[in-house]
Amino acid sequence: MKITSTQIDHLGLVSGVFDRLGIGKVIDSRLRKSRHHKVPHSSATKAMILNGLGLMGQRLYLYPEYYEKVPVSKLIGGDIQSSDLNDDVLGATLDAIYHYGPTELFNEIVLEIMNHEDLGSQLLHADTTSFNVQGEYERDDDERKSIEITLGHSKDGRMDLNQFVLSMVSNQHGIPIFVQAHSGNSSDKKTIIEAIRRVKEGLDFNDDTYFVADSALYSYENINHLGEKISWITRVPATISEAKELLDADIEMMPCQDDRYSCHIFRSSYGGIEQRWVMFHSLPMQERMEKSFQERLEKDTKSAQVDLNKFLRREFACEADARKEAEIWLDQHPFQKLVDLEIVTKCKRAGQKRGRPKKGEDMVTVYQILARLEINEEILEKARHKLGRFILASNDTEIDPDTLLGYYKGQQSVERGFRFLKDKQFRVAEVYLKKEERIEALAMIMVLCLLVYSFAEWMIRKGLKQNGQFVPDQKGKPTQRPTLKWICFLFYGVAEVTVEIGNEVHREIANLKDYMIIVIRVLGKECEKYYEMEA
Repeated sequence: MKITSTQIDHLGLVSGVFDRLGIGKVIDSRLRKSRHHKVPHSSATKAMILNGLGLMGQRLYLYPEYYEKVPVSKLIGGDIQSSDLNDDVLGATLDAIYHYGPTELFNEIVLEIMNHEDLGSQLLHADTTSFNVQGEYERDDDERKSIEITLGHSKDGRMDLNQFVLSMVSNQHGIPIFVQAHSGNSSDKKTIIEAIRRVKEGLDFNDDTYFVADSALYSYENINHLGEKISWITRVPATISEAKELLDADIEMMPCQDDRYSCHIFRSSYGGIEQRWVMFHSLPMQERMEKSFQERLEKDTKSAQVDLNKFLRREFACEADARKEAEIWLDQHPFQKLVDLEIVTKCKRAGQKRGRPKKGEDMVTVYQILARLEINEEILEKARHKLGRFILASNDTEIDPDTLLGYYKGQQSVERGFRFLKDKQFRVAEVYLKKEERIEALAMIMVLCLLVYSFAEWMIRKGLKQNGQFVPDQKGKPTQRPTLKWICFLFYGVAEVTVEIGNEVHREIANLKDYMIIVIRVLGKECEKYYEMEA
């Protein structure tokens, strides 16, 4: 008798969701396999997604070593072995994705999914982020130019590293439906508007769908380009003159349904488009901002005292000049005031001469300011009162403030997706490929990982709620809203055990618990087969 086992853990869930979404079918119908490779592009893609969602801290380029510990043929299919998943095979798939078009391929995968899965599309959230990369990169001189790995505005504060930019659009469940890689120095204002345009052209959505984005979308050109046919919601930059005046104005706010917020409604025609502006005040935001405001005030006060010491040494030709300069100084230091201010005169030798004046020498009179510094508590209190204010805008001029705020808060879904892609346990942000074309293709694979992850998490939560079922959370208490990352942790230790007795081979899945079976059933028959649960 011979007994062997291989770890399957949560990878059966990943494989099952990959199959359910039909990702492999789309890839094989679009990308032709090279004759000298036995691994189809769909299988290589599945291998990259399984590795990317292994959540075991493995880098994406350590494929053969990673798969020595998992049931490769079971998860991927055919007679594929771990040794088959080498750099050449995976590189060939990345090349094929690049030449077909990463964004085009991703769009076609999403279209296939939307044919049989109701993803929901009332809210589409657009955003961009940057990924730092290491090393030198080569570029193919073909007709289709790849992205350029170069320096740019890093969202991670690493201005010393080359990068590429990724734009992504997700639905209200955090499921990505569009992705495009850009050169590292691309402008957010341009990449976001391009993403919205391509989603609108490539995918079919209802007329009541809103595109939601942060303030990078809001410019005169972008608002004018979007027009009135595309419904949008965005944050208005505080740098716009009209917004700055409103944020500083003393305006009475009315309470929102959420008592942590209050608001005031305005009309605007910025960009030539009629729109509703709503200024909100957020108590949670005010509390967060007060700490940094206090730190900035302390720094500003120290700087103001240094400036004042220099200012008090200045000499003026007349009293009017002295008072005018004092007003200018106060304008430059709005949180400060000068108390016990007086203007004094003194006589000195003409022509910058030094020393004791001679008898009968002509003298000149100069004016100096005497004052001490204090914080202007009245101005300070007004500034504190306005902390936590922000303006949201929409070309739906009838949208109510509570709906507007709720829809905009959903922008966190795409931001969570970016955090997922940059998670150190996910490791895809550590890109070490040598060709820019392959990095562009890998960016699409990264978001495919997120698509599988977010769809599985959404389905688990929806299924648990519909069935009235629960799984244990980190504290052992029942929950219907687990993260997929936690589910993956719960599945750690699930193994496929093979027992060989003579010519007979028996396979069973070990260490499955009742709550695991609930999760597998929720995700459907495509996952059940990987855990030997098919009827």
